Amino acid sequence: MQTHRRRAVLVAPASDDRKARKALASDADEVILDLEDAVTPENKVTARDAAAALVAEFGGKRPVSIRINAFGTDWVEADLSACATMGSSLASAVLPKAESARQLADADRLLGDSPARLQILVETPVGIRDIADICRGSDRLAAVIIGYADLAATLGRSSTAPQLVWHPVQETVLTAARAAGISVIDGPHLTIADDDAFRNAKTWVRDLGFDGTWVIHPAQIDSAKAIFTPDPDVVADARRVLAALDEAAARGDGAAALDGRMLDEALAVSARRILAKADPA
Repeated sequence: MQTHRRRAVLVAPASDDRKARKALASDADEVILDLEDAVTPENKVTARDAAAALVAEFGGKRPVSIRINAFGTDWVEADLSACATMGSSLASAVLPKAESARQLADADRLLGDSPARLQILVETPVGIRDIADICRGSDRLAAVIIGYADLAATLGRSSTAPQLVWHPVQETVLTAARAAGISVIDGPHLTIADDDAFRNAKTWVRDLGFDGTWVIHPAQIDSAKAIFTPDPDVVADARRVLAALDEAAARGDGAAALDGRMLDEALAVSARRILAKADPA
């Protein structure tokens, strides 16, 4: 199944045609058309129809996904049923406030034969607590995203808490997602500026092992893509590591050395991940 990088994922309200089209014309790796937080209850149905039309128009040209409404709302089943009709134009349905593997199984069932993937937002204490089980809830699951704003509200934590405060949550989600073999995407920084605070926060999660981030303004796209794209020297070294290991295996050697380093499968795994981030094709 074809994959794409999610270094910079731009979110736009499906109910605002101008903002949605501006997002779809951007250089973001993926665009999420939002049916949830950005859409008022009275506009849910018209936003769903607008999202379907935009997916049909743009989905063949770039990755476009839809953030549906959460389970427990009046709109989730209709959202997923609509997503099921969009065919290969829809990259994925993004389920907010994911709290159980059963929800993923239900979403999978409602998507039917659609090739669309699933992504989930974990943004409640229950979701964080049960994230390992949730990540195993569907083979359709492609990525998990941390939703800081809702999580901060339910925890009683300030949305401006220092980055280090979120480290236990980030580690928990990262470990569960990697164990399930799926991507880990950081939630949006709750400002629209491309400033030091944004870049420092995203560099932090990049170094933890995250694959990319959501952004809420086009101004942040270039920095996000740069931060989550491996440096050319790192890519070149990864290729050399894999070549040295291949040469050792061809000789029947159980170990290989490169530049004074002993190479093993752990370094090979790291090298493959670097190359996947550099070029997912």
